[in-house]
Amino acid sequence: MTEVIMPKMGDGMEEGTLLEWLKKEGDQVKSGDVIGTIQTDKATLELEAPGKGTLAGILLEPGKTVPVGQPIAAILKAGEELPAGWGSGEVKVAPKAEETAVETKPLATAMPAESAPNIGSTSRVKASPLAKRIAAEAGVDLTSISGTGPNGRIVEKDVRSAIEQQGTKVSAPTFTPSAPSAEDQQIKLNHLRGIIADRTQHSKQTVPHFYVTLEIDLEKIMDIREMFKAEVGGKISVNDFVIRACTLALQQMPVVNSTFKGDHLLQFGNVNIGVAAAIDDGLMVPVIHGAQHLTLRQIGEESKRLVSKAREGKLLPNEMTGSTFSISNMGMLNVDNFTAIINEPNAAIVAISSAQRKVIVNEDGDLEVRWRMNITGSFDHRVVDGAVGAQFMNVVRDYLENPTRLLS
Repeated sequence: MTEVIMPKMGDGMEEGTLLEWLKKEGDQVKSGDVIGTIQTDKATLELEAPGKGTLAGILLEPGKTVPVGQPIAAILKAGEELPAGWGSGEVKVAPKAEETAVETKPLATAMPAESAPNIGSTSRVKASPLAKRIAAEAGVDLTSISGTGPNGRIVEKDVRSAIEQQGTKVSAPTFTPSAPSAEDQQIKLNHLRGIIADRTQHSKQTVPHFYVTLEIDLEKIMDIREMFKAEVGGKISVNDFVIRACTLALQQMPVVNSTFKGDHLLQFGNVNIGVAAAIDDGLMVPVIHGAQHLTLRQIGEESKRLVSKAREGKLLPNEMTGSTFSISNMGMLNVDNFTAIINEPNAAIVAISSAQRKVIVNEDGDLEVRWRMNITGSFDHRVVDGAVGAQFMNVVRDYLENPTRLLS
């Protein structure tokens, strides 16, 4: 029977944007073959053929968005034809779920197909859209590169490796024109950027934010980090301390670990920390589930693992959902202070600024140079009152300025 190809992208994911077809109409495919890629708001996924036959009836062009469960192509066995009215939207196909649901699996993040430049003969080379764009910016000939992706496909790391070998410089892809122009340019949003725009706008317009900023003394944390580096040979970041401190503070003040439900608040039993991670296309928030059960070192290992997967586009659906509180860190970007937009349905988010050496007046009235850092909490006033938000931030500060309490 005809097998229908329908994206199946996991819980909470309602649509995706087709980046490209890796197989064309009329190609013979078998079960498990990668036939295309789809980008969701969380990751870029591979479309796998659900069975063996001929790829036919392609309904979706690269760059177009499709809801989960909508047919986008079919696989025909010998002697079969497409159903009457295929592509009209009126065809009702009820294939067996175990045969037709196209499994998707994460792969390296790619830019949407519409952003890939047309560079003549290289358009016939198997390469991801992001690889094509980077190659075009650096003037690298894709035909001279051997791909390490599926079926010899050229991916981003292949192009960057070639650039390093040739000594060619290339800037990271951005949403602005690469060269000045006298004419304005309209730059289409990719799928992830569109999702970010919708969600941040909705949060700012519907959630009554208020902010609390405190300055933290980091001298003791810096001493502990040096001790770990010397004695254990491992690194613990300031962000790891912040995650641990926020986790303990949320257990101490569980009202902050809640969400607004209209006529009631839902207070969560687990502390699931969302850690904002910048990627090429925008922002993702992988989630450390059950952070209250993890030690400081385990938090550091899990955070690094999730952020790395987010930047590679390999996060699984359960690693991107279920946060009860979030942390956004710009410490590596040399910022004095900033405020973060609440990641709904969380009731709060903490923004971490850069650690800096500052001259301060100590308790004895003398001048002293110490490591200091600003942190700002953004709170949903429907859930957290101003005094409660200030108390929570002071609890976090107390943990950070007495970091031996975070080591247990």
